[in-house]
Amino acid sequence: MNAYIYDAVRTVRGKGNKNGALLSITPTQLGAQLLMHLKDHKDLDPKLVEDLMLGCVSQVMDQGANIAKTIAQVSNYGDHLCGYTLNRFCGSGLEAINQAAAYTKSGYKNLVLAGGVESMSRVAMGADGGAMAVDPAAALYGMFIPQGVSADLIATREGYSRQDLDAFAVESQRRALNAEKNGYFKSRIPVKDINGFDILTYDENVRESSLESLAKLNPSFEMMGKMGGFDAVAINRYPEVSEINHVHHPGNSSAIVDGAAVAIIGNEEGGKAAGLTPRAKIVSMAMVGTDPTIMLTGPVPATELALKNAGMNINDIDLFEVNEAFAAIPMYLMDKLNVHHDKVNVNGGAIAMGHPLGATGCMLMGTLIDELERRDLQTGLVTLCIGGGMGIATIIERV
Repeated sequence: MNAYIYDAVRTVRGKGNKNGALLSITPTQLGAQLLMHLKDHKDLDPKLVEDLMLGCVSQVMDQGANIAKTIAQVSNYGDHLCGYTLNRFCGSGLEAINQAAAYTKSGYKNLVLAGGVESMSRVAMGADGGAMAVDPAAALYGMFIPQGVSADLIATREGYSRQDLDAFAVESQRRALNAEKNGYFKSRIPVKDINGFDILTYDENVRESSLESLAKLNPSFEMMGKMGGFDAVAINRYPEVSEINHVHHPGNSSAIVDGAAVAIIGNEEGGKAAGLTPRAKIVSMAMVGTDPTIMLTGPVPATELALKNAGMNINDIDLFEVNEAFAAIPMYLMDKLNVHHDKVNVNGGAIAMGHPLGATGCMLMGTLIDELERRDLQTGLVTLCIGGGMGIATIIERV
């Protein structure tokens, strides 16, 4: 039995701060608008949907108390619709798709909605706390350092200069602007206010960028690395590095934004009952653990494992969506797996559009399917680095 993606939609992304256009929109509303869109515009019968699985990283305040079930209730799909909120850090949105695929592939469920939501303007990143970063006894086991210092460690080890990273970031913005101009984001919908009027119709963070403008930005993680002692931890773990070159800053790192995404996942029986036509088949999935200090190298072994599970090689993949948590991450994957930039994040990525933590994996899936269809290509791979030292990857094939 196969698991199919029958559709994937996302909201536009608003800046995740007090000046962002989506500050007044709760994460419940972000998710509910997507569910109602699917019901109204895709002729989806809510009685056939058996579960709602959503990734969300900061599960407190507006996002606490099982926000997936809250969204299910507000969306008026019926009391039968279950809700499950999961946290695989930045991989949560893709993990939700993968778990839904496992359910439907096994036949335990036939039709599931899966994706993620994160309102970073209303619930600050790290608001949920956690022992990994703040409990010395726990941090010691993983030789914890902040993600930004990990990204700088990767760049230092691989010899990526500040200009290398900035050039990648400028290209991400250029590609996103081009996609916006040409209407490539087919699966994206505007966010509306309580009266049904559009309040944001585009990805708010996308902007013109240049090497000259990025050169004016200060490194984001140098002080915490040096003054906080995290550089010393990294060097102790990787003694071949004598000094950390702090090269990441707001312009070449993922933007903090609000957004949500949902995909319809089902087997053949579920899709047939709902009168849906599949857009893609899920071919393979992979999850790996990696060294928690360098932390963000997981997309490479996750991609390798997903390819192995599918009996494929890297050249079988037509397009890649690699989350741009920091510029060094997709650059690292391209170098280690010998993938040309022409195949990676062809419409920009999180540096340009932002990274709503729990939703990004599902957003990348929708973007990938849109572009495979536009280019009439067949296979694609989505992968994300994950805090604490993990990586996730999923391979799809157009139907």
